[in-house]
This record gives sequence, structure tokens and C-alpha cells, in this order.
Amino acid sequence: MEEILRDGLAALGVPATPEAVRTLCGYGRLLTEKNAVTNLTAIRDEADAARLHFLDSAALLTVADFTGRSVLDVGSGAGFPGVPLRVLGEGVRLTVIDSVKKKTDFVQESCQVLGIDDVTVLRGRVEELPALRERFDIVVSRAVAELTLLAELCLPQVKPGGLFIAMKGPDCGAEVTAAKNAVGVLGGRVRDTVRYTIPGTDIVHAAVVVEKTRPTPPQYPRRYAQMKKKPLT
Repeated sequence: MEEILRDGLAALGVPATPEAVRTLCGYGRLLTEKNAVTNLTAIRDEADAARLHFLDSAALLTVADFTGRSVLDVGSGAGFPGVPLRVLGEGVRLTVIDSVKKKTDFVQESCQVLGIDDVTVLRGRVEELPALRERFDIVVSRAVAELTLLAELCLPQVKPGGLFIAMKGPDCGAEVTAAKNAVGVLGGRVRDTVRYTIPGTDIVHAAVVVEKTRPTPPQYPRRYAQMKKKPLT
């Protein structure tokens, strides 16, 4: 795993100290151990996890400047992309949120074991926590949801002038086009879609970068059931 991460980060052009690589390897080992007894992620092989979790997450550092930023990872699951961003990004102040207890417990316990003790781990639904509203410089999400829905969950938590970055598959053009009006209603604009290849694979992913241009209207986000029933158009 160490060699895959070291070579992959170099291929991405993401600087990484030996200590940072060792920390990521430690997190990978803990993930493999925990996955053997409970289902945290469908990716169980360490080499696959190195590429498809860690390097995929690290690629966001080539998309935007995370230095010294407050970052919220929505639907973080087992800690991706948030934990690699915290380990590799200089001065990143990370908060992760997920609704599944076994996943937030894993992130909390693993960060403590590895000495990443400044990560804030929250369990719950982001739209039900108004204290998070417009507190973050960058909000990221690798959650599997349509961009229109993700934008309503995530953009309200971004400070005006900040960014929301959604991790998507390469063929997300139609999805981005369909979400543009909703993004505008929520106070943002789609700035760019950056495609990248995960080192060591032929897998192409995309990062949709949304800039927060003004405060989100106070009626958003709505309750999740309402978002699902009547998506913004």
C-alpha cells in the first residue's frame, strides 16, 4: 500500500511527507481490519483501497487550494475524501458527517489511534444541523446522489466565496446541466468540471466545482423527504 500511495501521489503532483504516507497506510490497515468484521465499504483489497479511496480523495487537492481551509465532508462514510484531505492538506480543519453510527465510530476511533485528533466527527443528517450553516470554506461529498440533491444538502453549509466540490463519474455532463438552475437558486454557480485519472488505473472521475456567490435563501435546505419528493428545478 505504501508504494502505491507514494507513487500515486507523485503522479498526481500532490506533495506528501513520509509521515503522511505512513498515516494513510495506518488508516488503510485499520479499514481492512474493520471491514473483516463489519461492512464499511465494498472495497476490501488494500491495493484497491489505496487507489480507489485514498488516491481518488487526494486528487481533490489538485482541483482547489485546501491550505488552511475549514472543510466539511458530507456523507463521509469510512472517511473519504475527508481524512486523506486532512492528512495531506496543509492546515486543513476537517469536520466529517455521516448518518451511520458504525462509520462515524470507525472514523473517530481510527483518527484517535493515528493521532489525527483534531477531526470533528458528527453523526446525523447535515440538513438537520443548522449550526453548520455557512461555516465552511469548502464542502466536499462523494455521496452517491444526484447533483441537484447534493447541492441542496451541501451549498447551505458553504460560506459565501467558498466552494462545494462534488465527486462524480466522468459522464456527468447532463447531470451538471440539469442541476445548474438549482445551484443558482441555492446561491452558487458551477465553475468547472475537472476530470482526472486515478493513478495506477484507467478509471476517470470528475470533480464538479461549485462556487458560493451569495448566501443561501433561508428556506433551504428543506427536509430530506421534501427534497426527494420535489427536487429543485
